[in-house]
Formats: sequence, C-alpha cells, structure tokens
Amino acid sequence: MFYQNPPSEASLYTLLSQLEKLDQELAEETQEKGCRFCGGRLDSACYPRKARGVPAELEEGFSTRHSFCCAREGCRKRITPPSFRFLGRRVYAAAWVVLLTALAQGVTPGRARRLRELVGVSRRTLQRWRQWWRQEFVGTAFWKCARGRVGSAVSESTLPLSLLEAFSGNSGAEATMALLRFLLPLTTCSGRGAK
Repeated sequence: MFYQNPPSEASLYTLLSQLEKLDQELAEETQEKGCRFCGGRLDSACYPRKARGVPAELEEGFSTRHSFCCAREGCRKRITPPSFRFLGRRVYAAAWVVLLTALAQGVTPGRARRLRELVGVSRRTLQRWRQWWRQEFVGTAFWKCARGRVGSAVSESTLPLSLLEAFSGNSGAEATMALLRFLLPLTTCSGRGAK
C-alpha cells in the first residue's frame, strides 16, 4: 500500500522540481500552438502565485502561473495551460493536496504530523481537502467521464488514496506524478467541469 512507505523528504523536493519543469514544457507547447480561438500569437501573461508549503529553495519556481494572452486585436483571449504545480485556485502546491490528504488516511500519526510540519498545513485544511475529494471532486464532469479509466478498484470513500494506489508505480513519487498528470484537466478554468 502507498501509505505504508510514503515518499522521503528528499524525493518530495525532487518531485516539486520535476513539476516545475513539466509546467514549463506545457507552457511552451501551449504558446507554440497559438490561440485556440483565432490562431493568433500568444504573448506571455503570467500571473503571480505564492504556493504554500514549498521549500524556500523552490519558491521561485512556484511564484508564477504560466498564462498567455492572444496578441490579435479583437480576440485578446487568455489561455492558461494545465499545471502540475497548481490544482485550480488552491494555495498549496497540488502535490501536497494529493499526498497529504492520502497519507492522512493511513500513515501513522507521527508520520502525518511530520509531513504537516514539513508543509505547514493545518488539520482544518486537511479536512477541507478530504471534503473536496469526497464531495466536490466526485461531482465534477471530469470525474464522471474519467472514472471508467481508473477501474473499479478506486473507492470514492478513500479518495485520493485509492487513486494513488491505482496509479502506483515503483515509488510514491511516481504514483503522485501519474495522478497529477491524470488531474491536469482540473487545473484550468475550462477543465473543471460543472457538478
């Protein structure tokens, strides 16, 4: 089981660094494609973000959200690519929203406390995240469409742990990366889907 061997602190920092690189690649691909509305050139229109729980040495990579604005007069639409680093408008890094909520379900109290201290997340925040997974997430159009792709082994009552286990690879970091890739459509306004 995933929670019996949670990722080490070093592997979590490595994971956060990888997420920054993956977001940069997604941003470059989005800009190269141009405006999806009119085909115009996309100019950078990044906006500031300050993700909580990110180590000081990685804060700079989590300080902006990639976004673009169409350069064509009359269009000027904003296009924000999906993100591995940010899960919608949540202020904590997406990896923490996934990992800490999952680990709170099965990790020993000592390990859970250590992870909360590492990231600086409160018990109330963890409870909000659990509620989001079990009530709001399962009501999204995204989940209703994607549910079949992950199989019947995923129990909505143990989200996100059951999703992490469905994506389990050789390590907790690989499972986390796979789950974040799966959740990419939820990271932009156009992909959140209605209940």
